[in-house]
Amino acid sequence: MPRTDTEISGCTLLGNQATKYPTDYAPELLETFDNKHPENEYLVTFTCPEFTSLCPKTGQPDFGKILINYIPRQKMVESKSLKLYLFSFRNHGDFHEDCVNIIMKDLVKLMDPKYIEVRGIFMPRGGISIIPFANYGDAEHQELVRTRLAASFPSDF
Repeated sequence: MPRTDTEISGCTLLGNQATKYPTDYAPELLETFDNKHPENEYLVTFTCPEFTSLCPKTGQPDFGKILINYIPRQKMVESKSLKLYLFSFRNHGDFHEDCVNIIMKDLVKLMDPKYIEVRGIFMPRGGISIIPFANYGDAEHQELVRTRLAASFPSDF
């Protein structure tokens, strides 16, 4: 059954033809909708292949890919609001590790997911790539937290 207007009333950015793209970090852009299947344990994945932020010291742009996986509870993040939120890092000066942790914490606060992980795959700067990974799980998903963190350690040195 399709969603009703009431069910998506909190999704103000979706379908809005007058979208304004943020230039500064804007977590208030994030919007949610109700999960119609909270009894199911399933995975939602988002990929943002054109993430940008700024080096906090030099102000130079950093480019990367952000991958978000989560198991929803009652609330789910609306994708256009997530896109605009991720774009809001464009002029945000922070280290890659900070950006990944900020994104994860903002999404945990917004949705209270059962499990979430955020990975950044950043382009090399000065010959070094940085690939930060942050995850969170509720009490019932602590084994998944440990397993996914351990699996994120690179093994191809």
